[in-house]
Amino acid sequence: MTVQSETRLALVVGATGGVGGAVAERLAAGGWRVRALHRDPETARRTSGRAGLEWIKGDAMVEADVVAAAQGVSLVMHGANPPGYRNWAGLQLPMLNASIAAAKAAGARLVFPGTVYNYGPDAFPDLTEVSPQTPVTRKGAIRVRMEERLAEAAADGLRVLIVRCGDFFGPKPGNNWLSQGLVKPGKPVTAVTYPGPLSVPHCWAYLPDVAETMVRLAELPDLADFETFHMRGQTLSGGELVAALEAVVGRKLPVSRLPWFAIRGLAPFNETFREMLEMRYLWETPVLLDNTRLVARLGGEPHTPIEDALRTALAGLGALPRETTAMAA
Repeated sequence: MTVQSETRLALVVGATGGVGGAVAERLAAGGWRVRALHRDPETARRTSGRAGLEWIKGDAMVEADVVAAAQGVSLVMHGANPPGYRNWAGLQLPMLNASIAAAKAAGARLVFPGTVYNYGPDAFPDLTEVSPQTPVTRKGAIRVRMEERLAEAAADGLRVLIVRCGDFFGPKPGNNWLSQGLVKPGKPVTAVTYPGPLSVPHCWAYLPDVAETMVRLAELPDLADFETFHMRGQTLSGGELVAALEAVVGRKLPVSRLPWFAIRGLAPFNETFREMLEMRYLWETPVLLDNTRLVARLGGEPHTPIEDALRTALAGLGALPRETTAMAA
């Protein structure tokens, strides 16, 4: 039986976040009924800015809550993620285990966003679905364990889809490098702070493209029980990204390096800075995702032109000049 012939009902865990919210919106736009789990459904309904979702009260850390919310669904999107990189060790696996239990109980496919944190320099620069996962950070080790847990669950009958992407950015503010590192939300862009050398290519993932890719893959009638795909996304050097930002805002932008020395000094006292510091290596060398397998299945990768994607993202951050914001709208 294919996803298309089943009840088109999905549960999104983490619908107030970036990737979870984008997938929830794409599912709803595609005719799915979408349940969204939240500890405070009324507040989420009022403040999330996401229409057409059925908000369900529950905690992503509580297995019974997620299992109850997943009754009758054919798709579970696991988009839960601790904010600000905080307490990954304590939160990531328990939340994933709850989603796995829910998807198993419902007989649903579980969709999971993979990251490049799983890889160390031995796999760089071109990452395929079979590249060795030998992480060099704590977060990377946690992400590897999460995917191992998914593989274990798949061996026990769970259907799994992993779509691996670069750094997320999108039309709604969130926990990502663009909105929390490169530019300042809430005021027009006048400068860029960049984490690495401007000559090094870096993979970005525009959230509406990610959501489109995930949903189209999940709806394939012949998808295997355990599948992993890499999404190339927006692959740009720092200089190319700055040039695209300049084209969007219509002015030259001074660029400064992220003050890693200051972050290093504050890291012992700030968990977010400590976790950011671990990720520095991903900005110092090319890390590229090979999407050959994805293109073969879909016939192409959904891809919004970078200036259009940045214009929409910056408008969502309140970081465009007034006249440019009007044009984006």
